[in-house]
Amino acid sequence: MNVMDILMYGNRTLLGTLEDLSDAGRKVGGVCGVWSVKDIMAHLASYEHLLAEALNTFSNNGIGPNMADMAELGDAWNDLQVERRTDMTVAEVMAEYNEVHEQVMARAAKIPAETYRQNGKIPWYGPEYCLDDFVVYASYGHKREHSAQISVYRDRLKI
Repeated sequence: MNVMDILMYGNRTLLGTLEDLSDAGRKVGGVCGVWSVKDIMAHLASYEHLLAEALNTFSNNGIGPNMADMAELGDAWNDLQVERRTDMTVAEVMAEYNEVHEQVMARAAKIPAETYRQNGKIPWYGPEYCLDDFVVYASYGHKREHSAQISVYRDRLKI
C-alpha cells in the first residue's frame, strides 16, 4: 500500500465534494445528523489533528493532546471538537483542515514504508493493527464516508 497515495486520494475525494458549494450551503444542518458540511469539516479537521499526532508518535513525541482527549472523552470528543469551531467561519475551518492536512502529508512522508506495515506499532489503536490500518480506516475511509454524505446532500439541493 502507498500511504501517500491513500492520503492524497482521500483528501482529493473530500475536497471534490465541496467544489462549488457556497458558504451558505455549507452551513445548512442535516447533512450528517444535525451537522452541516461546515461541522463535518470541523470534525474532519479534528481527525487530521489526530492523524498528525499519531504520526508524531513515530518521532518519539508521545501521545498528543487530541489523542489523550479522545481516549478520555470517547464519543463526546467528536461533538466537543465541532462545538469548539462553532464561531469559526467556513473559510477558517477549511484553512485549519488544509493546514493540518499539509502537516500530515509532510510527517507521513518521513515514516519508512515498512513501519506502516508492522503490527503492534500503535498499541493505543489495538495491538493487532498497523499504521496502514489506522490511515485507511481513520483517515481515508472516514473521509470517504463523509464525502458520500455530502454528495447525498448536494443531490438533495438539486431537486
